[in-house]
Amino acid sequence: MTAVQDFFTVCLSLLFPWQFLGIAISYLPGAIKHLVQTEPLQNISFSRIQDVWFNAFWARAGANIRVGNGPRITALLEGRISQAQVVDKPVVSPVSGVILDIGPGPGFWVDLYAKSNTGDLKVYGVEPNTTAHPGLRMRAHQAGLDGVYNIIPAGIQDISNVEVTEIDGSISKIEKGSVDCIVTLLCLCGIPEPEENIAELYQYLKKGGRWYIFEHVKTNKNYFMRFYQAFVNLFWPHIIGGCELCRDTKKSLLQAGAWERVDLVQPPEETWYATVPHVFGTLTK
Repeated sequence: MTAVQDFFTVCLSLLFPWQFLGIAISYLPGAIKHLVQTEPLQNISFSRIQDVWFNAFWARAGANIRVGNGPRITALLEGRISQAQVVDKPVVSPVSGVILDIGPGPGFWVDLYAKSNTGDLKVYGVEPNTTAHPGLRMRAHQAGLDGVYNIIPAGIQDISNVEVTEIDGSISKIEKGSVDCIVTLLCLCGIPEPEENIAELYQYLKKGGRWYIFEHVKTNKNYFMRFYQAFVNLFWPHIIGGCELCRDTKKSLLQAGAWERVDLVQPPEETWYATVPHVFGTLTK
């Protein structure tokens, strides 16, 4: 590349978050119109508008992210990621057993669990945004996961308080130390009190349990990008459903407790000028 080409490549990358925000804002009028037409005015709060707005926007953005990242997220859940690169053979066990699927939204990744449905699979989708539940329930059904995928309509702090009706009609609760796998895909950026809630999730894992991670994080490349990301973040959370760009999620995960195996790094193809860098990989308790 020439210096001019490099300059324009950097500029386009720095413009990306503003384009993303513009697309998100375009969904706001439709969300307000939908609420006015379908709900009593006294029930329409700002938080309700935010939920419906974000869900409408994410129906498009999440689907596009699924298309762009499908192969490597499939590899992640199959245990075939090493140093943020897809490899041919598993380096950790694939997802199996009892799984906490944190913040699945409308369920763009739900069908990937069908490959692991060998009879003992039990997936709990922890999703407090009830607006996302119809899509999540539909995609679980389409994936053949009826009775396997259960929606937990609560936040992380309330997981153990929710009673779950199993396929045989029995009532159960998710106990700490009982979970084989946790999956977080672009969701820890939006949870409240991240250090506390990530530490809470750690307690649900069994010893030897695995945490499969694809999250965007705070940049640490240089002072300019730190400043630029922080500037974008003045607007980002208010438009993208509470999502925070500047969270040091990797640090929070590593400090949540003791880990037997750590393989969580930034994908090598991401550049120094990425406003939304990621960490990708697995942690084993």
